Amino acid sequence: MGQALVPAPLLMSSFRLLGLLPVLLGAVLPVCAAAQATQPSASAPDPSRSLNRGLALAKAGHCSEALPLLKKAYSQVTEKSSKRDAGIAGLRCALFSNQPDAAVEFLRTLNRDFPRDPEVLYVSVHAYSDLSTRAAQELARSEPNSYPAHELNAESLELQGKWDEAAKEYQQILKHNPEVPGIHFRLGRLLLSKPNPPPDLAEQARKEFEEELKIDPSNAEAEFVLGELARQSQQWDEAVERFSTASKLDSGFGDAFLGLGESLISAKKFTEAIPPLETAVKLQPANPGAHYNLATAYSRAGRKAEADKEFAIHRQMTQKGDTGQGPSPPGNPPENPN
Repeated sequence: MGQALVPAPLLMSSFRLLGLLPVLLGAVLPVCAAAQATQPSASAPDPSRSLNRGLALAKAGHCSEALPLLKKAYSQVTEKSSKRDAGIAGLRCALFSNQPDAAVEFLRTLNRDFPRDPEVLYVSVHAYSDLSTRAAQELARSEPNSYPAHELNAESLELQGKWDEAAKEYQQILKHNPEVPGIHFRLGRLLLSKPNPPPDLAEQARKEFEEELKIDPSNAEAEFVLGELARQSQQWDEAVERFSTASKLDSGFGDAFLGLGESLISAKKFTEAIPPLETAVKLQPANPGAHYNLATAYSRAGRKAEADKEFAIHRQMTQKGDTGQGPSPPGNPPENPN
């Protein structure tokens, strides 16, 4: 007998089914893929789990275990309040675990991502203070006789108003390290800060600033203070020279440009005073004294329209109580001078 044959209708049906199979697969596979995409992967990390676990460990005082989880959570979570919670908890744990590098990293990212958040600013104040205190303690512990240790102690005494004790610390530094930059400047500044100064105090301070410039000729602040002392003594030529040098040493030193302009006005060199005062206004736009002195220079140089504009700015700022960096120093010419 011959081999049995598949009936023709059934065979045609099979061919039709086979022909439809690619079509069916084409319709089904995308649906399956979409279904898979909507289901969470078992291996995908869940940021909230790291966050919750890290916060719980931090609260329980297990900071060494919490820190890696909080770092991971901070980089992964997107919800703002959760991200902030992770950062603040991480910062506190880093400080508690004495990990300053981690603390600084949390501070950097928190202040970048939440620049005006009051809680972030609050913890930043305490964190920076804590890091400063720890560094000071380490300096006192490891190198108590070094000149930076004496300098830090002197600064602390200054803040307490203990002028004589602070001066002794600075003098101790100079006794063993006479070429250290900045110490003569600090001594001179300390002398000028003392209440009820003796008559020769300004001269003593002047000598300290001059000694500072012998060690560090690039000290713009020392040049500026010497210029201010000369200006107060109405020694206009020296004041102009000192302020000019300070402004050249530091092109962003607004007070130096302002002092230079004021001294030139006092020396009746009104046209020469305009360029440094224009620079002072650019560097210190919120300082009414800078606008006032520029207006005065414009007025005395015959540039009435520009003078009126600057006087108007000065009036507007002072009427609003916006004193910027303080009023113009005593001795300036009156507004709208003849």
